[in-house]
Amino acid sequence: MGVVSEIERQLAELRCRKLEQGDADLRTSTMTHVIWASPRWLPKSRAVFAGLEELHPARTIFFIPQPGAHTRMSARASLKKTPVSGISREVFSEVIELRAAGKAKQHPASIVLPLLISDLPAFCRWRGELPWGTTQLDEIVTACDRLVVDSDEWPGLPERYHRLASLFERIAVSDLAFARTLPWRIRLAELWPGVRDVTRLRVEGPRAEAHLLAGWLRSRLRRQIRLSRRSAPTLRAVWVDREQVQAPPGPERTPSELLSGELNVLGRDPIFEAAVRATL
Repeated sequence: MGVVSEIERQLAELRCRKLEQGDADLRTSTMTHVIWASPRWLPKSRAVFAGLEELHPARTIFFIPQPGAHTRMSARASLKKTPVSGISREVFSEVIELRAAGKAKQHPASIVLPLLISDLPAFCRWRGELPWGTTQLDEIVTACDRLVVDSDEWPGLPERYHRLASLFERIAVSDLAFARTLPWRIRLAELWPGVRDVTRLRVEGPRAEAHLLAGWLRSRLRRQIRLSRRSAPTLRAVWVDREQVQAPPGPERTPSELLSGELNVLGRDPIFEAAVRATL
């Protein structure tokens, strides 16, 4: 509890300093946003967080596991100032960075749970592959209401989707890779009723998006469909049997826009869950 007390002390000092400076101190939170990011993923996580702007005022907790077996823990709190259109005052959101190594990173709930804002949903954006079967993942799943992943960051697809499906009864899960397939799913749905007879799907794009798009089509049509893929950094082209699907209009959503969309959803997504189960 020493670390939690230190965080609360830092936040109290920051609030008092703002009042002494005469700054508007309009603090608001709609959720607790936990970001699990190793040092490798931290720069990208910060960039995505910065892009959320005023859309999701939250208490944000960066949990940063550190290498090494020696147990240590450090914490730093700050206030993020965000101008909001239509409001003359500025909104301040709380940002907490926790760095943990050794045994401290194996039991994140002991630190994260006391920092969650009561009666508000708690989201966890986990960067990189989930540490399957560990106390780390088990405690975060127990503490949070929703888990947001990006299976494009994982090796071993599609086999890893079997493990992801095992979490569905414990926590609401969403995958940003599946969110990126939405414009193409709309295009495929527009081919109805002809698409109901398709036997093969060919995709030019990342492995995760290809498998999830095929899983979605199989689950909707309730039958097997063969998948072939040509690697590409983004989802560029789709064919059903030998017919190329017209590309969706408009630019792709940014990582911040994708995450923002998932932070608006609280419940389980049965369509996504069915797609994941149909990838295997």
